[in-house]
Amino acid sequence: MTTPASLDQLQTGQCRPLGTGDAVSTEAIAAQLLILPAWHYTDGAIEARFRFDGWWQTIGFVNALAWMADGQDHSPDLAVGYDRCTVIWRTHSAGGVTINDFICAARTDALYRERAQR
Repeated sequence: MTTPASLDQLQTGQCRPLGTGDAVSTEAIAAQLLILPAWHYTDGAIEARFRFDGWWQTIGFVNALAWMADGQDHSPDLAVGYDRCTVIWRTHSAGGVTINDFICAARTDALYRERAQR
């Protein structure tokens, strides 16, 4: 990834198998995060925290996220509480953040927006 992907490219993109050498630089991560303002880079991953009205809304989001992630053959780390969920994306096989993580972050944002409109 040499230039940041657009939000539309990320939301419609598909994850693909990646490995060693596919992690992007911290400069590329910073540029891509300008398109995903809810996310920040920390400890070799990108993460965002989402807030909800209560437990059932949180778990509904987690279930939708699990369904999306499975379809992308990618999985996040999650920290789930009563009214919040922290989502962390990284590509372990690449040893850092890849385009797959940005695709899934954009799709996570879309899920959150969709659920908030209900």
